Amino acid sequence: MRVLSGIQPTGRFHWGNYFGAIRQYIELQDQAEEAYYFIANLHALTTIRNREELWRNTLDAATDLLALGLDPGRATLFVQSDVPEVCELYWLLMTGTPMGLLSRCVAYKDKVAKGIGSDAGLFTYPVLQAADILAYDSNLVPVGEDQVQHVEVCRDLAGAFNAIFGEVFVLPKARVIDTSARVPGVDGEKMSKSYGNTLELFEEPGALKKKIMRIVTDSRPMEQPKDPESDHLYQLYSLFANDAQREEMAAFYRRGGFGYGEIKKALADLAMNYFAAARDRRKELEAKPEYVRQVLADGAAKARRKASAVLLRAQQACGVKP
Repeated sequence: MRVLSGIQPTGRFHWGNYFGAIRQYIELQDQAEEAYYFIANLHALTTIRNREELWRNTLDAATDLLALGLDPGRATLFVQSDVPEVCELYWLLMTGTPMGLLSRCVAYKDKVAKGIGSDAGLFTYPVLQAADILAYDSNLVPVGEDQVQHVEVCRDLAGAFNAIFGEVFVLPKARVIDTSARVPGVDGEKMSKSYGNTLELFEEPGALKKKIMRIVTDSRPMEQPKDPESDHLYQLYSLFANDAQREEMAAFYRRGGFGYGEIKKALADLAMNYFAAARDRRKELEAKPEYVRQVLADGAAKARRKASAVLLRAQQACGVKP
């Protein structure tokens, strides 16, 4: 089984990124025969137009992933743009992509509905994503529910190419990332950089605690019992707590007679302890930027070898190469 997934460097990673994706990447590197993870800087160009910011975010993303446990000895980590074969494959796929298929993609329609400019990069985003997946003969693609349609688009494009030119591409399957642990932001809505409601993984402890203490809560009196499952502060606490801690906190809610400040302090302590080892590793990596760059260079070299073989197979199949 070959696993592949990418993550955009559109800002510093937050709790939602970790529990929604990165934690699963780290688990899968031990389960898969091969695991490819890339920093999707080409995709990020649809939203970031500042070169210093994009490059800084790219290196920060690599450093964060390594600090959180991604092991270059067990998984291939690289930057998307360091594998130009993907862009060549993207064009081969584009020549057979129906316009109607792209116009029906939910992610595109949602962004346009929110007033985000509909440039060609945003419109053809799923085709580049398909090239990312197909370039490594990926079998399994861990994605959130909002990205499942893009994996289906990838299967459609690969299947159409195979029907015309022969069995060139492996048809991937989506693995929907477990989102049972909802990750709300400080305002109770889904945690997202675009909403400005995030709690960053490696934020300075003092600043992080201040953000946690400012998490929005309801105005019910302290003595009133509360349903823990409907409370976003409890949902955040549950991300870090073990079963015993979770049950104890749930009973605390149902009993009533507490202030939300107590929960926030408990959450801050758990979160700091949970990421303490990763925070220490990140400090070590910050002092060794040449190591991070070397990991990315080695990963790109391995990724290019695989992508080159797949691209040549596709080029020969359609007559671009003899």
